[in-house]
Amino acid sequence: MIRKVLLALFFVTMNAQENKVISKLETIDIKSRSRKIVYKGAEHFEAPNWSLDGKYFIFNQKGSLYKLPLKSSAPQLIDTDFADRCNNDHGISPQGDKLVISHSNNMSGKSLIYTLPINGGTPRLITEKGPSYWHGWSPDGKTLAYCAARNNNYDVYTISIKGGKEKRLTNTPGLDDGPDYSPDGNYIYFNSVRTGTMKIWRMDANGSNQQQITFDKYNDWFPHPSPDGKWVVFLSYIDEVDPGAHPPFKQVMLRMMNTDGGELLVLTELFGGQGTINVPSWSPDSQRIAFVSYELIE
Repeated sequence: MIRKVLLALFFVTMNAQENKVISKLETIDIKSRSRKIVYKGAEHFEAPNWSLDGKYFIFNQKGSLYKLPLKSSAPQLIDTDFADRCNNDHGISPQGDKLVISHSNNMSGKSLIYTLPINGGTPRLITEKGPSYWHGWSPDGKTLAYCAARNNNYDVYTISIKGGKEKRLTNTPGLDDGPDYSPDGNYIYFNSVRTGTMKIWRMDANGSNQQQITFDKYNDWFPHPSPDGKWVVFLSYIDEVDPGAHPPFKQVMLRMMNTDGGELLVLTELFGGQGTINVPSWSPDSQRIAFVSYELIE
């Protein structure tokens, strides 16, 4: 499984370099299903976060983070000091005062998790061990959830925002990834390949009561509960892919379901995958979702 994950990361990098691409930051209204292009650029960017006040987005591009005001077409570079190899696993604290980033340390080459002030500054190291990829922040602001490789397996872990000892929440063979908290802090949603196909799961915040909640033929990734706690949105691959990989530039769907399970709703189909909704991207009012779609240029 580690080999598969490393290959996936390798091909993501190679595809981004070899393909000329137009990236589009879009929003979709979950009721009308209407899509709106907010920003379009001839660069490969990924993974929008929607700010708590609803006024701007944050995305990553070529190792850096950018802030895009909702009423602007000019992204602003965020000062992340030495962290110039940020990947698409980044986010905003529930209190709106901090950023969290996953940056590949120049010494080890492994992704580590850091926090920094919301408007930029010097990152503070949270995870001593790598690779570690951030995905969720507890509503009380005290705990981070992330995917990490330890002992030759990728699992879901949590750690205090102050750093220290990490806690392993999953221990099944294969990849467990994409943990994100419910807004009440009681649950963590994540994706797991333990059944042979990548599916969405839910567990108590302490790691107990792990339950599968999607069951059809698609490989499902990156579940994100809505701020009002009613819905969970996730990415599903239409194209056939390795269950343990989430490649870019594929036909995918954004799908949504009730947070307790139930009927699956297709919000839209698009050309994307890796970089589309890796991180939380709901609007504060739970009515829209931000995502990135792509268009390859011949």
